[in-house]
Amino acid sequence: MSVVGIDLGFLNCYVAVARSGGIETIANEYSDRCTPACISLGSKTRAIGNAAKSQIVTNVKNTLHGFKKMHGRAFDDPYIQGERVRLPFELQKMPNGSVGLKVRYLDEERPFAIEQVTGMLLAKLKETSESALKKPVADCVISVPSFFTDAERRSVIAAAQVAGLNCLRLMNETTAVALAYGIYKQDLPALEEKPRNIVFVDMGHSAYQVSVCAFNKGKLKILATAFDPFLGGRNFDEALVEYFCGEFRTKYKLNVKENARALLRLYQESEKLKKLMSANSSDLPLNIECFMDDLDVSSKMNRAQFEQLCAPLLAKVELPLRTVMDQAKLLREDISSIEIVGGATRIPAVKEQISKFFCKDISTTLNADEAVARGCALQCAILSPAFKVREFSITDVVPYSITLRWKSSYEEGTGECEVFSKNHAAPFSKVITFHKKEPFDLEAYYTHPNEIPYPEPRIGLFAIQNVGPQYDGDNSKVKVKVRVNVHGIFSVANASVIEKQNVEGDHSDVPMDTESSCKNQGKDDELQFSFIIEDDTLDSEDKDKMQVDQEEGNHKSQAEQPSQADEESEQHGGTETKGKMMMQDKLEKERNDAKNAVEEYVYDFRDKLCGIFEKFITEEESSKLTLMLEDTENWLYEDGEDQPKQVYMDKLQELRKFGQPIQERFVEHEERPKALNDLGKKVQLLMKAVEAFKNKDEKYDHLDPAEMEKVEKYISEAMNWLNTKMNAQNKLSLTQDPVVKVAEILAKSKELDSFCNPVIYKPKPRMEPPSEAQTKANGEHNGPVNGQSGAEAKPDPAKDNSQQTKPSGEMEVD
Repeated sequence: MSVVGIDLGFLNCYVAVARSGGIETIANEYSDRCTPACISLGSKTRAIGNAAKSQIVTNVKNTLHGFKKMHGRAFDDPYIQGERVRLPFELQKMPNGSVGLKVRYLDEERPFAIEQVTGMLLAKLKETSESALKKPVADCVISVPSFFTDAERRSVIAAAQVAGLNCLRLMNETTAVALAYGIYKQDLPALEEKPRNIVFVDMGHSAYQVSVCAFNKGKLKILATAFDPFLGGRNFDEALVEYFCGEFRTKYKLNVKENARALLRLYQESEKLKKLMSANSSDLPLNIECFMDDLDVSSKMNRAQFEQLCAPLLAKVELPLRTVMDQAKLLREDISSIEIVGGATRIPAVKEQISKFFCKDISTTLNADEAVARGCALQCAILSPAFKVREFSITDVVPYSITLRWKSSYEEGTGECEVFSKNHAAPFSKVITFHKKEPFDLEAYYTHPNEIPYPEPRIGLFAIQNVGPQYDGDNSKVKVKVRVNVHGIFSVANASVIEKQNVEGDHSDVPMDTESSCKNQGKDDELQFSFIIEDDTLDSEDKDKMQVDQEEGNHKSQAEQPSQADEESEQHGGTETKGKMMMQDKLEKERNDAKNAVEEYVYDFRDKLCGIFEKFITEEESSKLTLMLEDTENWLYEDGEDQPKQVYMDKLQELRKFGQPIQERFVEHEERPKALNDLGKKVQLLMKAVEAFKNKDEKYDHLDPAEMEKVEKYISEAMNWLNTKMNAQNKLSLTQDPVVKVAEILAKSKELDSFCNPVIYKPKPRMEPPSEAQTKANGEHNGPVNGQSGAEAKPDPAKDNSQQTKPSGEMEVD
């Protein structure tokens, strides 16, 4: 089972894996542990990650980036409309109302759903992890911002399914950081002691999140979270871009915002300048060559100017810090440490704001870029049976309060109740008991719409069916289980009707009137929408869930329509599209490889013609072949720039037809001397053996003279063949094809071995020792030896009879 954690960032992605040595952040094919969240689509193929980032400026309208926050949102969403102005590529409204990213791919304009786009990126990260682990990857844990709503989380899970990944858990980014921090700590307080409170601050490229976590030995509990989803590193980049756009308008009379390519270059340079200013307080230059209209532009800025420019942004840093402390009901002195992660926390002014609020120094013990991915990998290892991990309990929180509203078709009134409050523990299940006579609907929505960074507060509508009155006409007791699962997704898991038995003494599930906690509107002739909440414990069964929960009943969610409408058909379509894309990528790679093979052959052979091959080709052949190589090179950059794979293969075959003989002459010339020398040595050794036999050497006195005569004749023939071939070869020039090839010499050597060696190196026959019966007979005939009596010569029957059973082969005869 694979253990993979994925930090799915707005700007960059990181992948961490668990190995026997621990958790490791892995590098991609560019030896870079950071993979840009970019996808570039062309007329024939796709580029993802580092390759796509290099095309942001050159392939502006078809390179997708900055799409993380589009998950689960409708095209008409105010956030999406705001992003349309910033993004160089086009957004389009999909048939189900969701947002599509429109590009030109395979010479056809088409929109891609956000799940397909993120699925492509996740598939690339999956490929990277498989390359590192050398085995297939399916199970993983993926990070999401803690402020993501139900619809956004469901959309990310759908994207994981498109990529062929089984997401064991969607993990809040700050929770992942907390796990990466706490699991290695050996000095945490015991369970019965006061917990150690740590604040985690994560400011990435597009969002700002804060959480307070209480640590005990083997236990992590998130107390509260706060966030600003629209404050991050890119806001600081935008401040610089706005400043330089104004300056260049005045200084160079350039309207940068009219040119998408120039604006992207300015964003890239502004980001570099921002990073430099974090490490240097002096004036730093900004220079861009051929920026617009063939003009070079330049400017400068220092850290003090930058901080003054970003003062409104820096002022927003304090509010989430204050909010999270208020929600956790903690004072500054209750906090043991402040840990910061995320690229934007490297800005000195941001650090200063955080430190100033808590009145203490901040800690940077965690890797600011990789902590989230490492925490996700640790969570995946905990869920995996393949790894033994220290027991560590993780309790997250519900980011927004959730309320249920219900209404029966036979009633005029409605009732509602808050089932999960803000910062309630998660994952968590609750059982609510209703008293009803007919089917009813439960509508789930976020209690305070103004608190969520999402325009639709409604989570979903759940139909509870097959409900009727009891046999005596009374209300039925309906138990409905609601939960927030490991992904942070709310669902009505199941519902059951408790039937009355016609016996006395049934005291289970006694209803508990909780009208005080509910808001009832209108009339109610039944039990005032009476319900009870049970099972108020952490949902343990959710921990082992490996797939997205399948809700029972009819789940109609307007909030999820942008990403979930026609889910089955979309998933089928997404899988089919993914398959076609992968096949297209494979075909295009093969075509490019064939083209590159031709180009490589041209450059390689041309270099060798002036080098190692020069002595093996005539001037006429050299001129002809050089001209052919030049024509092929020109063809590659003109008519042959975009040809089918077979055309390149045919072109390569044509070139090899002329080049192969020259290459063979060179190879034969290099390898022939060694082959001839080896054969000559072998003939000499065999001739020495024949001479020794003739001289009656006892080593060979067991050989058959007739066979040795045949060997001598065969050796003489081989020597004559060798001398003939060497003499003929020496008469040829290097530009001529060889008379004898290395393969023929090696074959002759092998023939010599197979004919001569079995005769010359035939082992001497071994003398068979006399058998036991013969030895006994000889003893009886000759009588006692060396004066022994007959009794002494006989074997003692009392001795170990193993001596009698030893085979005669153990006896050596000199």
